[in-house]
Amino acid sequence: MPKRLVSARFLRRLNRFAILVKLRDGKIVTAHLPNSGRLHEILRDGNKFWLVRRQGKNRRTEFDAILAHDGNAFVSIDARLPPKLLLEGIDDGIVSEFGKIIAVQTEVRYGNHRIDLKIVNDAFQVWWVETKSVTLVVNGVALFPDAPTSRGREHLKLLAQFADKGENAAVVFVVQREDARCFAPNESADPEFTQFLREAVNSGVKVFAYKCKVTNSELRISERIPVWLNGTVPQNNVTAVQMSHR
Repeated sequence: MPKRLVSARFLRRLNRFAILVKLRDGKIVTAHLPNSGRLHEILRDGNKFWLVRRQGKNRRTEFDAILAHDGNAFVSIDARLPPKLLLEGIDDGIVSEFGKIIAVQTEVRYGNHRIDLKIVNDAFQVWWVETKSVTLVVNGVALFPDAPTSRGREHLKLLAQFADKGENAAVVFVVQREDARCFAPNESADPEFTQFLREAVNSGVKVFAYKCKVTNSELRISERIPVWLNGTVPQNNVTAVQMSHR
């Protein structure tokens, strides 16, 4: 998390990637929003945001919005971060499912697509890994997506193709907040994504979910949480067992 954050209050969304906020001194500015999700629970009038100043030749705004509080928890809203957070989690020993990394490629082009990570571990296993940023939590359940995602569905199809060929493939849902007790696909937002995810699992794609420690001074993966793909999430003992569709 950047050291110097500027606090603000949300006013309104201007477009997919820009919001209007009011700084503590009363100045109203436009900030870049690095997240194309709907973010309805976060983008509410008066919600507190934290910005970081950015410089760049082609920038249209002085700030990036990177952190918010939705009334329940701090939420890291930068959707570009999950690959970096996952690699840091592996290095820190919190994420153990991929072994010890000896080589990694990012944004790997494969046909008309790009895969977030191609990992080689110390057992010389190759993993194709796609990460997803999760910001929506309802009653302790982390949900993805919060809007239909054709791109997400295409990624799942590609991972299933890798798995069908006997290669290691995984989708990792990085919940960028700490109040989640489990993860489930958001079937009401995108039923096709949910079905594609179940089919990908049946093809051999691994599904993992991790929540993060998020404050206005810290952001890191903190622990793995269960994945539930079978409809209604049980309310009791959900954190005690890893659950998935078979």
